[in-house]
Amino acid sequence: MITADLLNSIFHSALPPYVLGKMALGETVTVRLRASAELAIYKVLLRCTPEGEEIMLPLHKTSERAGVQWWETEVTLNVPQFDYRFWVFTADGPYWLAAGGCTRYTPLDYTNFKLLCLHHLPDWVLGSVFYQIFPDRFCNGDDSLSVKNGEYFVGKDAVEKWEWHQFCGAKARNHVFLGGDIPGIISRLDYLQELGVTAIYLNPIFTAPSNHKYDVADYYHVDPHLGGDAALIDLRRELSRRGMRLVLDIVPNHCGNQNAWFKAAQRSLHAPEADFFTFRRHPNEYECWLGVDTLPRLNYANQLLRERMYEGEQAIMRYWLRPPFSIDGWRIDVANMLGRRGRHQLGHKVGRAMRRAVKEENSEAWILGEHFFDGTSHLQGDELDATMNYRGFTVPLLQWLCGRNFEAFKAEATGQQRPNADYSYLPTADFVQQLNQFRAAVPERVAIGQFNLLDSHDTPRFYSMVRKDLELFKLALVFLFTYPGVPCIYYGDEIGMEGGGDPDCRRPMEWDRQMWNQEVWEFYRLLIGLRRSSPALQQGSLQFIHHDCGVVYLRETEGERWLIALNRGRDSVNQSAESRAGSEKWADVCVLSAGIADGTRWQELFTSHEEAVHNCCLAAMPRGVGAAMWREITANVE
Repeated sequence: MITADLLNSIFHSALPPYVLGKMALGETVTVRLRASAELAIYKVLLRCTPEGEEIMLPLHKTSERAGVQWWETEVTLNVPQFDYRFWVFTADGPYWLAAGGCTRYTPLDYTNFKLLCLHHLPDWVLGSVFYQIFPDRFCNGDDSLSVKNGEYFVGKDAVEKWEWHQFCGAKARNHVFLGGDIPGIISRLDYLQELGVTAIYLNPIFTAPSNHKYDVADYYHVDPHLGGDAALIDLRRELSRRGMRLVLDIVPNHCGNQNAWFKAAQRSLHAPEADFFTFRRHPNEYECWLGVDTLPRLNYANQLLRERMYEGEQAIMRYWLRPPFSIDGWRIDVANMLGRRGRHQLGHKVGRAMRRAVKEENSEAWILGEHFFDGTSHLQGDELDATMNYRGFTVPLLQWLCGRNFEAFKAEATGQQRPNADYSYLPTADFVQQLNQFRAAVPERVAIGQFNLLDSHDTPRFYSMVRKDLELFKLALVFLFTYPGVPCIYYGDEIGMEGGGDPDCRRPMEWDRQMWNQEVWEFYRLLIGLRRSSPALQQGSLQFIHHDCGVVYLRETEGERWLIALNRGRDSVNQSAESRAGSEKWADVCVLSAGIADGTRWQELFTSHEEAVHNCCLAAMPRGVGAAMWREITANVE
């Protein structure tokens, strides 16, 4: 019977060094599979169906050294998306290897490995560290721009201007402004550079009544209270001077009830914009976002709307990509709902057309979608470049560490029951399985560009969710900066800011350094610097290593390997069984499945402690709550 470690040693990634060659139609690439030399393998086949019929290509064994055997074959990329999996014949019987792992049963095709020949992920994305800014709450750079008390209404509430430190949680609803603006962001760019940030994502800045500005009144102008169009041009110039990128938030699913399109539609059903909306009874009963009457939904069955939003020469999504604004990408609000209304289920059609328009304007522009659920169908290389990876990253991490999902935290904060609140800890094996399932459902080249985050303007702050447990928070940060995907920091997290659900999570940024958690700040800077300098952490393959006392995974590129070990403190570590001389602080991890040879030496980042692999084990797992990052420093090559 094959042990779990031997079975897990059968490994492939759709990234180098497991796929070598140019990803383009008509090109031939080398596909490689790795396994432990201890595993008796007598045949390997690559199964693909490029034109619908099954084809089996034999792999040949190329080498066996340092305890590892390698098999490979060549394939010609004759279709835009080349899907494949392996059939591995062992002395214990045949196993299938797909992106979802090794199985004796035939896996579904959607879990196949995927090579994309036509997809292009902008070159700048993988090396980026993002910083999310809610403009009204980040920095007041010009108080003369701020709203005046009673200046206008947001719904039934007259706007209020509060002082920066007057903020008070649940009372700070959509009509309350603190005066943050684009000049304020410009004034803090040196701070962001000091932190190590390379790209910023701004919540909506277009003209709108509310502080959050998801109720857009004018898609073609920056809100004057944020500084207007001129301020955005200044921001673009200053970011470019620093080599930093800019992504803006667009709201194509709905607009605000003060939008000129909606007002025209209300005035007359004969207006060109009337069919932009769905009226149940004209003019005051209409489809809106989640029943919020200030946010009427847009109807993408209408051709004129599609032209104005993304298809036409002067379309909104094209306009802001051009000089003098030259933004680097879009974050699409509620991408999960976009184009989906009753019998009109146009979500993917709209998403693909948006992609075509954006990429026509700038092939290096990036398209991010908000999706709190399973967004993998939008991530097949022809639609979104990434989603905000809540379900494939944030939610499982939260439940693994805290035994709560977002809804549970909101219920505890408000005292109100929520039917979708979950108060259970996610077992470690299930945590890894959920991560794997979400990654297996998308091409790996897309997965390494996913947008990973601990929290946002829509969630409680992570530091509050771990109840200010610094070791758990640090563990989460290590995961954020070492797991495949592009990391994003929500403003203020780097100084230990707290906050509950919306609007408490939108507290004003604290600029008094005496109030910062300096340990958190320095930890962020360390991890950001590491992430920016490491090819393996930016775009290396991922392999989870079988371990029942925490989470262990390998990030690997040619010439660089990192072993990450995470102990949440709820999984037992048997000291007498797993410790050996000189390893009182670390528990052994079997690294047989990772193809790591005995004698290979590793150094831990935070302690500078060194260990060597012995009898297929490395003393790598912290014995208490925490994270360890081990970098290979010498390889044992036979």
